[in-house]
Amino acid sequence: MKKSARKIPVTLTIAGSDNSGGAGIQTDLKTFGNLATYGTTAITCVVAEHPGRVKSIHPVPAKIVEDQLTLVHEAFPVAAMKTGMLFSTEIIHSVAHILKSKARRKLVVDPVMVATSGALLLKENAVLALRERILPLATVVTPNLDEAAILVGRKLTTLDEARQAAIDCSLMWKVPFLVKGGHLKLSESVDFLAVGRRVTAFRVKTVPNVKLHGTGCTFSAAICAYLAHGFSLEEAVRKAKDFITKAIQTRFKIGPYDILNQIGR
Repeated sequence: MKKSARKIPVTLTIAGSDNSGGAGIQTDLKTFGNLATYGTTAITCVVAEHPGRVKSIHPVPAKIVEDQLTLVHEAFPVAAMKTGMLFSTEIIHSVAHILKSKARRKLVVDPVMVATSGALLLKENAVLALRERILPLATVVTPNLDEAAILVGRKLTTLDEARQAAIDCSLMWKVPFLVKGGHLKLSESVDFLAVGRRVTAFRVKTVPNVKLHGTGCTFSAAICAYLAHGFSLEEAVRKAKDFITKAIQTRFKIGPYDILNQIGR
């Protein structure tokens, strides 16, 4: 009797390409594979970078981004998607046009705005398009503290402020928000998941003296993968938090850079 092929869920990342392999499309695919999903892509930008510097960004024409999305959905039963670097208003409008027709699919929005190195990864005139066209479609939005501060229009310097920002964003866009508090560099890394006014905190001990590239991409990709497997949002976040924490704890060094460990996991 012929053995039937194993079925695994399909995930999709809509993001930029990082030639250093530590962030963007490359780390999303590593995460998807490590968490037993079949990863597909729609590349929005080609970025020339390494963990310490972004040299140049070349956006993919918006029509090509839209064609990538159309053909992936034509061929595969996508269970969950994530967005990363969208870069421009034109790309955001093309992505939103397709995603709006896939409203029943789970969508993790990582509102990528600034690289770890400080380089802008979202044009200033595209922030409004992101706010209006992409955020309302999300199953969950996963800003870091700097991105959340841009969205709420005020500085966020304490855990209480991060918690309130998660609530404010969730009420404003009427979708769950996960505001990540790792940038506060406290003894604990605390992330706040707000669904309206209901907040769940996810706490782990901070790994000290580490500067890593691509943690936000990896975390959001892991949430996407666990959602594709059918976990609830809270459980997907909890399991993804464990995944990224272990990747940080078991990091390794290549040259001068700390690298997330996703090997053999």
